[in-house]
Amino acid sequence: MIRFLARVGYIEGLSFLLLLGVAMPLKYQFGIDQAVSIVGMAHGVLFLGYVVLLAVVTLATRLPIWALPAGIVGAVLPFGPFVFDRLLLAKAETMAADRSGT
Repeated sequence: MIRFLARVGYIEGLSFLLLLGVAMPLKYQFGIDQAVSIVGMAHGVLFLGYVVLLAVVTLATRLPIWALPAGIVGAVLPFGPFVFDRLLLAKAETMAADRSGT
């Protein structure tokens, strides 16, 4: 579940960067409003899905309590999901090592 959350986080982070780096310049420099409408809607859906999935994974896998607010803050910052997902995957590896007893 944590790896799936990390993948969704990468996609959500890419959509945010696409919104900021491509759609917003197209709107304000070239007057193409449709790019922000399309990419903004996709990013909004991905953001909400990421937050819901983060809450489910946090409860199901017994992640630390800091994971939920850190994930939400990370999703709002540019490049934040990538940093948070790295921490999340490191935590998943330690949890897997603890379960295997090594």
